[in-house]
Amino acid sequence: MAIDPFMEAAIHEAQLGSAVGGIPIGSVVVKDETIVGRGHNLRVQRGSAILHAEMSALESIGRQPALFYQGVTLYTTLSPCSMCAGAILLYKIPHVVIGEHQTFMGEEALLRSRGVKVTVLNHLTCYQLMQDFIKGFPQLWYEDIGV
Repeated sequence: MAIDPFMEAAIHEAQLGSAVGGIPIGSVVVKDETIVGRGHNLRVQRGSAILHAEMSALESIGRQPALFYQGVTLYTTLSPCSMCAGAILLYKIPHVVIGEHQTFMGEEALLRSRGVKVTVLNHLTCYQLMQDFIKGFPQLWYEDIGV
């Protein structure tokens, strides 16, 4: 598999979150082949109910006009949950690149049904980060996905 520098950046974000006791999910937002937003899951670090990696990356961009989001690609190491998929749909983000969806199958069908291009890379590093985390912190994982 060719190295995708934007997915590698999302993985780096996941590793940053993991290094400080968070959930190892990362995301970057790319516009015109440039990373304009980045983030990782901050639920543990900030005591947040909503700062999943995708939400964190979008938040890092700051307030933008609606048209801005229609020209971006969102990269995420794990398939987006209902909340994150809702943000993708709200802002009409046209393309989402997912590191893996074996650990968690998010709302890919919903995104596709609404015209979002969804690309799944089946990236081994993304999968391994999640498997290692779930093995060590199953309760935190279940909390994150609402179980």
